[in-house]
Amino acid sequence: MSIKATTIGDLDIAILEPRGSIIGGDETDELKTKAKDFLEQGNRKLIIDLSNVTYMNSSGIGAVVAIHSAYSKAGGRIKICGLDRGVKNVFVITSLTRVIDVEETLEDSIAHFQQPS
Repeated sequence: MSIKATTIGDLDIAILEPRGSIIGGDETDELKTKAKDFLEQGNRKLIIDLSNVTYMNSSGIGAVVAIHSAYSKAGGRIKICGLDRGVKNVFVITSLTRVIDVEETLEDSIAHFQQPS
């Protein structure tokens, strides 16, 4: 598991792109740590692109919820994108699509964050 971390516009938008499975091991800790690092650096717009994630269990969902909670408390927002059918079903079943913004693509997520509030 590896997580690509990039930013747009001097940390205006941060992007995390995990690969493989997010099932509660080192990859879950790495995802939370990288999100926390962005938050501590002042980022308030985070995109988690799951297009290269093949499986996510409850521990992975818990990591996303923890990241969402941390960003919300700091006045930030997160977006999730690139969900494959199986991962999207987990988000729908757990009703997280009502709480966390879900976009189809990374480009859609970036465009929505760049729109004036």
